[in-house]
Amino acid sequence: MADDGEKRRYRVGYALAPKKQESFIQQSLVDRAKERGIDLVRIDAGRPLAEQGPFDCVIHKLYGEEWRNQLREFVEKYPRAAVIDSPEAIERLHNRISMLQAVSELQIPQESETFGIPKQIVIYDAETLESLAGLEFPVIAKPLVADGSAKSHKMSLVFNPTGLAKLRPPLVLQEFVNHDGVIFKAFVAGDHVRYVKRKSLPNVSAEKLGNPVGSLSFSQVSNMTERRRGGEEEYYEDLRESAMPPLSFMEEMARGLRRALGLNLFNFDVIRDVRVGNRYLVIDINYFPGYAKMPGYEAVLTDFFWDVVRQAELRSAAHDAAAEGSAAGNGDRLCNSDGHVSF
Repeated sequence: MADDGEKRRYRVGYALAPKKQESFIQQSLVDRAKERGIDLVRIDAGRPLAEQGPFDCVIHKLYGEEWRNQLREFVEKYPRAAVIDSPEAIERLHNRISMLQAVSELQIPQESETFGIPKQIVIYDAETLESLAGLEFPVIAKPLVADGSAKSHKMSLVFNPTGLAKLRPPLVLQEFVNHDGVIFKAFVAGDHVRYVKRKSLPNVSAEKLGNPVGSLSFSQVSNMTERRRGGEEEYYEDLRESAMPPLSFMEEMARGLRRALGLNLFNFDVIRDVRVGNRYLVIDINYFPGYAKMPGYEAVLTDFFWDVVRQAELRSAAHDAAAEGSAAGNGDRLCNSDGHVSF
């Protein structure tokens, strides 16, 4: 094997907010990638991106028109680099209605396991709250905008009309489905899929619908603490009793969502409907999630980076060959074969 000085090295630039950078770019990931010939390079958001290349790949989780313009300028200067992912595709996940519409676009077999989403409606004004438009209590109230801010994570479990009066539109009302206090989080990084089991909200009995308070506020479902303040009741049940969904099923879901969304780095949250044991409901999709919470994330992300930079290299070689006339038409086909990694 050639030593590091003889191997082709790849540069993956990352443009992340400070908090995301701290959680994601851990030394263990940097070292793992370096061993594979991949150097993770911080992008300075205060300088023009096009001046900081070249990069074989850029990963990012920054927003705004100025950043979009920087990405466009970078792609114009380095057309063969991969940008993960397109701002237009990411934008779809900022709306809790459009994000889940992707589930209805999935073209995968539904045999022993079936999938879908809970019933949900959008509420734009307080007057509309008077009618649930076919939904039944309890419901989950979520902000319509899902941009990763603290505000976008503030949700409520609403038991009855008393709880509706506390809500502030615009928001999404999603019918709560009992799922034995367990949520499955699937992490997707290109072709690589890992999923884990996390604690969630407990089942809601008919008796709880009469709760005089009317609602219960919380943030991220999968980050629920073990007990309510004051130790009133447990938030979840024993995870050991809940079997994981079949790997093949989750991988098919991941591939389908990846195609429908045009994204590489995301996760989706799935619950199992206790009324139909083999029916799974997607309740949320997030862009560039907290991968470091996933066991062995360093290996998964390094493999993903390797896939991307090698594919970018193949595209580059195909373009060069096409330009020389030795592989007419082949370059375009290779370039488009995984257009999801291109900006």
